[in-house]
Amino acid sequence: MAANYGAHEVMELHEVLTDTIDGINQFQLYRPHITDSELRSILDHQIQFMSQDYNQMVQAINQKGMGQATPYRAPKTQPVYGLNNPQPQSPNTDMNEMDDRDVASGMLGCHKASATMRMHAALECADPQLRRMMQQGAINCSEQAYEVWQYMNDKGYYQVPTMKQMTTDTVIQSYNSTATGQQQLS
Repeated sequence: MAANYGAHEVMELHEVLTDTIDGINQFQLYRPHITDSELRSILDHQIQFMSQDYNQMVQAINQKGMGQATPYRAPKTQPVYGLNNPQPQSPNTDMNEMDDRDVASGMLGCHKASATMRMHAALECADPQLRRMMQQGAINCSEQAYEVWQYMNDKGYYQVPTMKQMTTDTVIQSYNSTATGQQQLS
């Protein structure tokens, strides 16, 4: 009898499921350190979504073909560009020093790593449904990361450095379309 999944799929899925558990647990550790109600709301919503995502993955693999990843929806705001008196940063010397910036930064890092892991897993999947589930999971992690990034940007925790407009224009204008890309393919 043939196996339902390939070895790479099973091992990548194992890594993704373990990473999801670790992310949920990590976020639960952060919760007592949050003072901002907006960040607490984001964290609680993301824990709930991550838990549902985990359950959907488990259901999908146990009942092959039964389930799809649900897209993550987060509000979008306009990013703030430029540096505005960024505060110096250094590691905390005690866990009681953890603040909202630390929590948000940890959440952001978790989602970035999970997005990368899930996309890597998708590239190892032979099963089309499992592959799509991993791809959607990577997109979801990316969306959750962006939601946290928006919060950080709005609070001034994650500022976006810019270059002089002349430098930006020089870099952007150094690229031209390829002649092949402009022709219709037969």
